[in-house]
Amino acid sequence: MIYPDNAAEKLGFTDIKKLIKTKCLSEAGKELVDKIQPQKRLDQLDKFLRQAHEFKELLLNDAPLPVDHLYPLKPLAEKARVEGVFLSESDFFTVLLSLNTVFAIIRYFNERSGTYPNLEVLFEHLPIEKNIAVAIERVIDEKGKVRANASPALAAILASIAKAEQEARKRIDQVFRTAQQNGWTADGNLTIRDGRLCIPVLAESKRKIKGWIHDESATGQTAFIEPEEVFHLNNQVRDLEFEKRREIVRILTALTDQLRPHIPLLIDYHNLLTKVDFVRAKALFAIDIEGHMPELSKEASVSLVNARHPLLLLNFKGSGQTVVPLNVTIDQTQRIIVVSGPNAGGKSVCMKTIGLLQLMVQAGLLIPADATSKIGIFNRIFADIGDDQSIESDLSTYSAHLSKMKYFSDHADAKTLVLIDEFGTGTDPMFGGPIAEAVLETLNRKGVRGVVTTHYSNLKVFASNTEGIENASMLFDNVAMRPLYILQTGKPGSSYAFEIAQKIGLNNAILQAAKQKIGAQQKRIDTLLVDLERDKKDVYDAKIAIAQKERQLARLKADNEQLQAYLEDNKKTIINKAKEEAREIIRNANKLVENTISDIKASQADKQKTKLLRQQLDAELNKHTDRPAIPVPKSKQITSQTVSIEVGDWVKIPGTGNEAEVIGVSKNNLVLAMGELRMVKKRNEVEPIAKKNTAKASRTTYHANMSADVANFRPEVDVRGMRTEAALYEIEKYLDKAVMMGFPSLKIVHGKGDGILRRFIRDYLRKYGEVTRLEDEHPDRGGEGITYAYLD
Repeated sequence: MIYPDNAAEKLGFTDIKKLIKTKCLSEAGKELVDKIQPQKRLDQLDKFLRQAHEFKELLLNDAPLPVDHLYPLKPLAEKARVEGVFLSESDFFTVLLSLNTVFAIIRYFNERSGTYPNLEVLFEHLPIEKNIAVAIERVIDEKGKVRANASPALAAILASIAKAEQEARKRIDQVFRTAQQNGWTADGNLTIRDGRLCIPVLAESKRKIKGWIHDESATGQTAFIEPEEVFHLNNQVRDLEFEKRREIVRILTALTDQLRPHIPLLIDYHNLLTKVDFVRAKALFAIDIEGHMPELSKEASVSLVNARHPLLLLNFKGSGQTVVPLNVTIDQTQRIIVVSGPNAGGKSVCMKTIGLLQLMVQAGLLIPADATSKIGIFNRIFADIGDDQSIESDLSTYSAHLSKMKYFSDHADAKTLVLIDEFGTGTDPMFGGPIAEAVLETLNRKGVRGVVTTHYSNLKVFASNTEGIENASMLFDNVAMRPLYILQTGKPGSSYAFEIAQKIGLNNAILQAAKQKIGAQQKRIDTLLVDLERDKKDVYDAKIAIAQKERQLARLKADNEQLQAYLEDNKKTIINKAKEEAREIIRNANKLVENTISDIKASQADKQKTKLLRQQLDAELNKHTDRPAIPVPKSKQITSQTVSIEVGDWVKIPGTGNEAEVIGVSKNNLVLAMGELRMVKKRNEVEPIAKKNTAKASRTTYHANMSADVANFRPEVDVRGMRTEAALYEIEKYLDKAVMMGFPSLKIVHGKGDGILRRFIRDYLRKYGEVTRLEDEHPDRGGEGITYAYLD
């Protein structure tokens, strides 16, 4: 699939595999990494990518997966398969630890059934065979040794050994004390020689103690003697040790026979541990390179959005530099991209990024590009990168390039991705350029997809005049004379040969001589490309500025729509309130008129009485009549900057003409009341006006209600167990009250769980203008299960 054999190494794919291997915990996992190869089956690739994506989400957002002991089970299972062979104590201890890890992993995913469907496929239908672990635990203890009570015979042997050792020690202590009393012993205590406990005896006294001499000191003045009466007891202990070993072998053999029927299941367990380790390593590497799963396509196409070279990204992380993202599309209409531009401008990195990410996706690896990227499947990937001259094969640089071009032309088709660096170089440009153009024409005619980097002008002209081939260039700042590493398709780029030579200080006379030696037509083309590059840079900058303005406009539009909806909702409330007040006024007016008529009749239409009643009626009427506002001279106007605003003052909201009463003051925020409507405004957003003659009882009611709200309100909301929409609605109510009442923070209890509700809540709070920062609760008091939102 990949040609030549070293293409994967030159694209950096071998280095990617080495980095993934460092993430593996087992040798079996590392062996799987070594076997990674690009695949062609779409369904298989989709499964591999989804498994890596799900494991990445698990590592980032879920509880740690229990992978403490990943030991190879397959070699031990194969060993136990042979009749008559038994596993050692350490072998069984390894099996037990691995089994516990397998069972923990299966339970972990069973508890999250349906959350990670593609990872669950790894152990589908695998049972938890606890009988194996129970049988091993009966024999092997926590330290990996055979238990003393593994069998009655072993228990009896161990008891006999302990008794014999105790008797031997008692006897030798008696002999040692006697020898000491008689002055036969040398300085020192009992010592071990040849595995036997001996007494250090002076050479002249060695005949006075019956026994066997096991050793002498270097000077020959001390002999190490095992007393005769202890010798027989030690032989008895040794015989018991042999008997103990035979019993342990019998127990381990029986346990191995008990394990043998489960060998196929043990191998399945081994495969599960290996695959978990392998997918885990891929997910850890994806986290390091900020990898995502792209959209897969059956078509032979590439559409990368904000793609970055993974090795370059890792290298830059340590130095704090950033990688300029790459955006490129290769499809049916734009099959081959011819990239031109100055040296060190990023052409080769651009091409290698495309090739490496394609290999990674077809190997089931996540890539450092947006999830909106779309990657197709290629049957072959051909690459011509670097110098492949060979003394053994008698190939020059250009001959090596030509041999690859021949292979590409013969074997490439519409499902082939071709990557050629510095197309046509290595020979006379007058001949290399036309040959490269002819090869490019052949590849295009076959519908090949690919990327070509070049400095040849004829290839740029050919690309601009040929359907299916598109020019592209790496943007260059020709004022600061530095590359921008941004790929832009549609136009070729200049090599900036003279400009770069001038910047590094090449003699001006040499530059002028060189300019005279090139043709006038070539000079005009290069000048045109430089001007075109400058225009492209201006267009690119303008495009960025327009995009920023569009984002700002969209944000303002969304804010306006939200405000409009808020006003509409409150408009209905105000109208309903006004209607109710109007109905109350009419009822009161009817009663007043009826009472006035009744009083007039009772006074028999007395003029003075009638006049007084009429004045009272007019006075009641004037209470509900709006009076025109008396204009205040500019010199006497009151502003929020000159007069302090306190609770009970009245203010005017510019732009709307509405007036509201101040019912709360917190720092620079004012809590305003318009009837039943409450709102929060900054001091500089309102204009103070003269106090209104409102009923004291009404004002007292507002203040009392506000005080009661503040007294009863707790800036804490518990949304555990709620759906996302209900939780956000509840948080919004509490958040509004906290802002209106001037609380510095709001405590939100959402629980840990899978972290999904926490992520939605935090994303919502970041969009709330009054929230300045978010923090987790102290780990001892809830940690990530509680969020504190601090308010402005």
